[in-house]
Amino acid sequence: MHSSGLSIRRGLNEPVDPVSISVILPAHNEEAVIGICLDSLLAMSWADLEVIVVADRCTDATESIVMERASKDDRVCLIRNSDCPPNWAGKCNAARLGAERAKGEWLAFIDADTCASPQLMRAAMAEAQRRDTALLSLLTDLTCQHWYERSAQPVAMMMLMSIYPPDRVNREDHPKPFANGQFMLINRQWYDRIDGHASVKDALLEDIAMAQAINAAGGRGHILRADGLLSCSMYESRSALHEGWSRIFIESSGRNVGKLRSYAVRQLLMGWLSPLNSVVAIVLGFLAMSTLGDWAIYSGSIAILVQLMALAWIWHIGRQPIWSILLFPLGTWDVFQILRRGANMLRNREPVRWGGREYVLERTDG
Repeated sequence: MHSSGLSIRRGLNEPVDPVSISVILPAHNEEAVIGICLDSLLAMSWADLEVIVVADRCTDATESIVMERASKDDRVCLIRNSDCPPNWAGKCNAARLGAERAKGEWLAFIDADTCASPQLMRAAMAEAQRRDTALLSLLTDLTCQHWYERSAQPVAMMMLMSIYPPDRVNREDHPKPFANGQFMLINRQWYDRIDGHASVKDALLEDIAMAQAINAAGGRGHILRADGLLSCSMYESRSALHEGWSRIFIESSGRNVGKLRSYAVRQLLMGWLSPLNSVVAIVLGFLAMSTLGDWAIYSGSIAILVQLMALAWIWHIGRQPIWSILLFPLGTWDVFQILRRGANMLRNREPVRWGGREYVLERTDG
């Protein structure tokens, strides 16, 4: 995976045709972040832009914050939604309501906990046009303000990218469809062709389901790195992080308990067993005091160095401080617990909580 080839920043130097864009923000009790998100969107350097916020069953100050922005900028539109059909996931229904009101030639579905650079839409639109894509999505820069985010977020993202490698997502022949719901830029014609969010109305990872629907209809999807142009603050507590990533991994695995367990084992092998073996080899090498011992020291040291270099490269791409690699073992253990929790939730039919609702998911592996 070549990081430079996946950067959205290439679009800053590409020509772009002016089109109308409707930004749609589904928002369920987002008073802590909605103001920051709206301010960043309204500061974007794109002429023909509207921002539609769907306040979905909000019980906090989300609506009043949006109304305050709307009173100062007529590009902002607020839709109040007080209920959700029983056969719809809440976010999908909110996104549908926003799309029905939207006038743009392109629809940008963006999460309320993001913060955009003024150059974001220009870069994204240029890349979407250059690639002739139906859906362009971004891997956002995850903000890590707490220790549990610093340790777990990069490791969780590594696991997700191992399931959906960007090179496979972006290739022309037999791609593996994937999108990140924090940012999805969709051509309106393709959105209507697949019947929009109605085609994925009960999906708890509507982003991947949307990418799969577009791919099945013959459209192309691409995933790029935000590379500093869009950040996201996902979770306000460690329990929320575990709950959110459990849902993501449950759906990413196809609700397969066996896959979740194998992913969990992979985490332990990568984060604990492999470096532990290297350390043991080094210690035994010193104790042996022989040529064979020297080889054990060299091989163990090289293995640790290679892993550290790989992690440093990944942390650099993800815009995480290099020192936080020291938290990698803790993050690995956290993600192991998240994956194991997801497997147990499916096995025991425990409800998944998302967007103000609970969903009991059926496992697909019996």
